[in-house]
Amino acid sequence: MKTVAFVPIRLNSKRVVGKNMKLIAGRPLLYYVLKTLTQVKNIDEIYAYCSSEEIIPELPSGVKFLKRSETLDQDTTLGQEIYDAFTSEVDADIYVLAHTTSPFIKASTIETAVNKVMTEGYDSSFSAEKKQTFAWYEGKPLNYSLTAIPRTQDISPVYIETSAFFIFRKEIWTKKHQRIGDNPYISVVDQIEGIDIDNVEDFEFAQQMANKLKL
Repeated sequence: MKTVAFVPIRLNSKRVVGKNMKLIAGRPLLYYVLKTLTQVKNIDEIYAYCSSEEIIPELPSGVKFLKRSETLDQDTTLGQEIYDAFTSEVDADIYVLAHTTSPFIKASTIETAVNKVMTEGYDSSFSAEKKQTFAWYEGKPLNYSLTAIPRTQDISPVYIETSAFFIFRKEIWTKKHQRIGDNPYISVVDQIEGIDIDNVEDFEFAQQMANKLKL
């Protein structure tokens, strides 16, 4: 059973200009999740999927560069288009889609999730933070009743995708065009692993955290 990880990378991000090449603790952001993937024992191949060879000198040992079309670098490009392009070029039984914006995700977390899909009957997996608190959606309580307020420790938790990784069997994408299947393993991560860099404030916070953790 072949397991392939890929990290989509573009260099023309707008909200944080040049985000993937900006330095955190002396390395470009893109380096960290790729380095983590090289430490995951049950992944066979790792690809940095980018339209520019500029990133090649920054890639950790063991990571392959696969050039993608520049048409996939548009602000209007959907993730689906990127996943279609990659899976049509690189065949695998299980795909691990990871994102540069989660530099603190642990190799052990990904390895456990891959194993769940590989050997325990799950068709997919994704990283998420577990929130056991009072949640609302569209103006209504999501996980409790206003007329019967439970203790916090008894409330039904909600799970928030962190986008650090999505793991899916080949047929989940080819047949359903989904990165999460019908029987996913929810890989619960802590608040540090769950950090997702989306804006300038997130990036600055990640820099501070990296220095604190001596990343």
